[in-house]
Amino acid sequence: MDDRGALKAEMTGGLGWKVRLTLAGMVAERATRAFWPAWTILLAAAAALAFGAHDLLGRGALLAAVAAVALAVLVTLALGLRRFRWPRRVEALDRIDRRLPGRPIAALGDALALGEADPATRGVWAAHIARMTERARKARPAAPDLRLAARDPLALRYAALTGFVVALAFGLPGRVAEVAGIATGPGTAVAAGPAWEGWAEPPAYTGRPSLYLNAIVAGPVEVPEGSRITFRLYGGDGLSVSETVSGNPLPEAGAAAADEPVRAIAFDALQSGEVTVAGTGGRTWQIAVLPDDGPTVAFEGDMGREADGQMRQAFRATDDYAVTAGRAEIRLDLAAVDRRYGLAYEPEPLAPLIYDLPLPFSGSRAEFTEFLLEDASKHPWANLPVKVTLFVEDGRGQEGQSETRALSLPGKRFFDPLAAAVAEMRRDLLWSRETAPDVQGILRALTHRPEGLFRNERAFLMLRAAMRQLDAGLQQAALTEELRDELAEALWEIAILIEDGGLADALERMQRAQERLSEAIRNGASPEEIEELMRELREATQDYIRMLAERGMEQDGDGTDTPQDQQQGQQITGDQLQQMMDEIQRLMEEGRMAEAQELLEQLQRMLENLQVTQGQGGDPVQGGPGQQAMRDLQDTLRQQQGLSDEAFRDLQEQFGQNQPGQQGQQGQQGQQGQQGQQPGQGQPGAPGEGQEGDQPGGPGGSLADRQRALRDMLGGQIGNLPGQNSEEGEAARRALEEAGRAMREAEQALRDGDLPGAIDEQAEAIERLREGMRSLGEALAQEQGAQQGQQGQAQGEPGQEVPRDPLGRETGQGGRFGTDEEMVGEGDVYRRAQDLLDEIRRRSAERERPDLELDYLGRLLERF
Repeated sequence: MDDRGALKAEMTGGLGWKVRLTLAGMVAERATRAFWPAWTILLAAAAALAFGAHDLLGRGALLAAVAAVALAVLVTLALGLRRFRWPRRVEALDRIDRRLPGRPIAALGDALALGEADPATRGVWAAHIARMTERARKARPAAPDLRLAARDPLALRYAALTGFVVALAFGLPGRVAEVAGIATGPGTAVAAGPAWEGWAEPPAYTGRPSLYLNAIVAGPVEVPEGSRITFRLYGGDGLSVSETVSGNPLPEAGAAAADEPVRAIAFDALQSGEVTVAGTGGRTWQIAVLPDDGPTVAFEGDMGREADGQMRQAFRATDDYAVTAGRAEIRLDLAAVDRRYGLAYEPEPLAPLIYDLPLPFSGSRAEFTEFLLEDASKHPWANLPVKVTLFVEDGRGQEGQSETRALSLPGKRFFDPLAAAVAEMRRDLLWSRETAPDVQGILRALTHRPEGLFRNERAFLMLRAAMRQLDAGLQQAALTEELRDELAEALWEIAILIEDGGLADALERMQRAQERLSEAIRNGASPEEIEELMRELREATQDYIRMLAERGMEQDGDGTDTPQDQQQGQQITGDQLQQMMDEIQRLMEEGRMAEAQELLEQLQRMLENLQVTQGQGGDPVQGGPGQQAMRDLQDTLRQQQGLSDEAFRDLQEQFGQNQPGQQGQQGQQGQQGQQGQQPGQGQPGAPGEGQEGDQPGGPGGSLADRQRALRDMLGGQIGNLPGQNSEEGEAARRALEEAGRAMREAEQALRDGDLPGAIDEQAEAIERLREGMRSLGEALAQEQGAQQGQQGQAQGEPGQEVPRDPLGRETGQGGRFGTDEEMVGEGDVYRRAQDLLDEIRRRSAERERPDLELDYLGRLLERF
């Protein structure tokens, strides 16, 4: 399409303004592609000058840089002019036409080549032109393509543009004009702008803005202590600055060199005084320095101990502007230590215990109150006399400190005597490695006769392993620090395991909680520890009663008392139990320990005599497959517990054989655990004895053979489990299959003579059996549905219309054990919320945590 055709198409289609807009876009597009290097260089140079880059260069270097920039701009402009070509209307029409279907604009510029004399041909051509005209009228201006990514892959244009925009917002664009004064010489620089400029910049931590001294009339000016005052003197040496605020004589500025027309003078305002600029346009200011006092910090109340042994200390910090950092230093008060037993040795030197003080995430840091929450339970100084001092620091580096307090460093307290003894041995090892022989002797005494002393088999095995490590270390020249620290960590885990229990049986856990509470009454405990121990007792009591309800006290005609007989006993409800526990806690908090101990003994006797029976009406599914499966699993569990007890006794005898003077005392069971079945040595299960070898859990056969028979029996029980179509039934099956796997591992360990490994696997099998029984009980309860009405009752409690659990609470829906009532008291909710808040504050004070985590913790503190 030529120019005449384009004009015809434009006039025919009414495309005048659309073509003009498209032409403008094409001009912008071609200019951008041709000249973007030139304006990129100009923007970058302007941004650099606005930020004072010329102050860093001498006059000669600056002129060379300006010449280089000018040359680069000229070269890029020349290349751009060479590439730039002004667009024609035909090109604009073609661009618009390419965006339309059928190229209607090109068709409007065409002419009929053949058949002009034929009316039919002219009619068809006229219809075609009309159709193309209608399409052309729908055309839109073509948008220009201003993308330069292919030509500028490094995005230099964006970098220059960003720098220029930032310079406009934060820089001094007027400083670009200084280059002209510098280029023409010092004489003209003075006439082109101000002869000097000055700024007063307060320290960043004050949050105060900078002051432009040129805009301040001579007079008093208040600035914070430590403010930086800077002057720039332009052109010649007729200007000078004098001051009395820095406390030091100001160095002579000297005459300006030929290539250094700008002089910079800077000093800090440390005292009130006078600042004067002498010369053309000079001025004098009276500077009033606002003093910046050091920060202060003080204890708020006494240091407390949380239930888990964590220390809690409130403190208050103040400063003129903001506290930027803080720490707590804890040093051992050796003179106040009771130097007896393991502490009689000279302690090994330890660095002071230092904790960072938490600072507010939001709000002012000029005055605030916070809490230091740290756990020093594992430190060798825990529960020993120490001296604590708090330190804070402000933005100037000034430091303030609190009084030094002498106190006992809070740490976890062990109320179990055995756990306390193990923890004390750990502390003695950390106190001095010279205590290792004494620790060795005490640990041997603790493990000499473990029957009745160690309730946790795993704790006993772990302690024996630690003793072997200690023996090996003592055989060397000296106990190394690495081995000492490893032993300390192992002893800590053992003490925690003994203290917290980990006992699977609910009755033992309840008795354990009662014993710990009794020990706390005798030794004295803080309110937080009392609350924690009472919580454990409540939970253990509820678990114990729930266990009785689940086991059901099966009435199979073996002389078990009927509900009519048991109604003669005393009834106790859940509210009465709760009242007794609350009364015990109140008495302890009031210091009436004797009364609390007496009431605790009454509660203990009452709970030991507590019986849970079935409600009247009998069990609707008594003797069914579900109850039979439950009884079979209970029998399997008892036999597995018996096997585990025998393996533990064999292990004790094995240890006894290794003690001095015990080499000749070797029981049959000990050799059986070490060597497996050996015919001809008089062990159970040897050929010819024939002692109940067909019973899986009976005394006949080796431990490994009996373990295998018990596993086979469990496999048959898994195949006959009811409730296979329910989720709880499948959970029971999975748990029992895991128990079978643990039994298989225990059998292999027994055959290999690995008694500790066998005991661990047997414990795992016992736990999985209990889990499977719980899931099976839930499945059976769901199957019974509405027929459930036989929830357990306390001894002597008559039947009631509403089913209740052993504590007198309404039972849950659907035959589940437990209750649907809300059991969390209001105080417990608040206590839990405070504990969570304290933990968030403690973690937020640990500055070594990742920034992402600290930011998340900060948002939590701001919200709550």
